[in-house]
Amino acid sequence: MKATAKDLRFHSKELLDTVNRGEEVVITFRGKPCAKLVPYREKKGKTIKNELFGIWKDNDMVQNVAEYVRKLREGRF
Repeated sequence: MKATAKDLRFHSKELLDTVNRGEEVVITFRGKPCAKLVPYREKKGKTIKNELFGIWKDNDMVQNVAEYVRKLREGRF
């Protein structure tokens, strides 16, 4: 479904009802899409705390990033 920015201002309850039914709403401003309203979904997967990512993922020398950074900052604070 498409709606304008004006529709969002004046008919937000109806647009939220549409989203609650499972539909996606594309908000347009001056004829161009600028936002999308989608139903909120809870993450069901369990996240692992302190999982290494980014530049730390391939660094074999650092197993605990938080401890490594803490040691780097010693004496500065």
